[in-house]
Amino acid sequence: MKLAIVTAYPPSKLTLNEYAYHLIKHFRMQERVTEVVVLTDKTVEASTVEASNEGCTMRIIPCWKFNSVMNPINIVKTLKKEAPDAVLYNLQFMKFGDKKIPAALGLATPMLSKWAKIPTTVLLHNIMETVDLEEAGFTQSPIKKKIFGWIGTQLTRLVLQADKVAVTIDRYAEILQDKYNAQNVQVIPHGTFEVPKDVSFDADYSKVQLMTFGKFGTYKKVEQLIEAVEVLRKDVPAEIELVIAGTDNPNVKGYLAGVQEQYAHVPGVEFTGYVEEEDVPVIFGNSDVVVFPYTATTGSSGVLHQAGSYGKAVVMPNIGDLADLVADEGYKGVYFEPGEVDSLVTALKVLCIDKEYRLQLAKNNYEAAKALSMETISSRYLDLFETISPTLSEQSALAA
Repeated sequence: MKLAIVTAYPPSKLTLNEYAYHLIKHFRMQERVTEVVVLTDKTVEASTVEASNEGCTMRIIPCWKFNSVMNPINIVKTLKKEAPDAVLYNLQFMKFGDKKIPAALGLATPMLSKWAKIPTTVLLHNIMETVDLEEAGFTQSPIKKKIFGWIGTQLTRLVLQADKVAVTIDRYAEILQDKYNAQNVQVIPHGTFEVPKDVSFDADYSKVQLMTFGKFGTYKKVEQLIEAVEVLRKDVPAEIELVIAGTDNPNVKGYLAGVQEQYAHVPGVEFTGYVEEEDVPVIFGNSDVVVFPYTATTGSSGVLHQAGSYGKAVVMPNIGDLADLVADEGYKGVYFEPGEVDSLVTALKVLCIDKEYRLQLAKNNYEAAKALSMETISSRYLDLFETISPTLSEQSALAA
């Protein structure tokens, strides 16, 4: 099987790049895959991409550009030249741009590749119906919310023109089936990037390192987390450290620099900036508790899956997609009311004081992560591709 994937890919900093890195790594290890062609953004020079030598052949083709209206033409032209057995689009709604026209045109590309007779699957990481537009930093205007909602509905209809649309959460599939009468939707869980076999659950209980990870400034904010840590230090005998790992949300540039200046008087708070892929295991490995200072959600949480894979207890609000993951995949945490410092302090205190409960949650989340490895997820995608590709269906039948 020759597989094409349209996605951002490291060292590109565009969204979903890390997910692509891990999914592609496991596609290459599948016996059914003979070659992977990655159609990535032009901010990445092909010569700078360091691909592993493990698995099948992999080629990088930078052929689209963030906010370019030419993306559909360039992507489909490249796909027709490469003639893959199947193509997978790794998407969310702002994948191809943060300007309306290029973003919308980009989401029409899967439909165009299907029209070009290329078996087309979309992995859709979020849907507009579950996004809080105000909390996510798009708009506070009721009129604009209705306009964005209408636009989101039309864009969803475009995406659903693909042969198959994979979503990561059961609730997403239910909404797409009920609202759009979509018959081509398949639930394939997010999966866990890497699950180390030698995770240690030993800890130095004289100190606790709290860590939060992501793009901050809209529905992910850290002011109340820092304030909670200040209060926590008065009530907990252990030394409390806080690591804020990540960058600004593109819609709120300068946010973390402002926070760092505002709370410069608070000791023991580290701002890491962008975390390179090879440094992710270190960031998670050194932490004791992963915190989700969210007021909303916009998709299946890669950070929660990573916390599970490294055997970490979590503190999070029981809202949106986080609540879905708890129900669907078995993750557990200590919960707090979003936006309430006192509630966050109470939740953090539980895990800073009750060592046995922290260990119990860490082991539970590790087991949940192991159950949905990327090896399993990549195999499920290959099964899906075989249902829409005549060539692959014939090959599968002959192999059987």
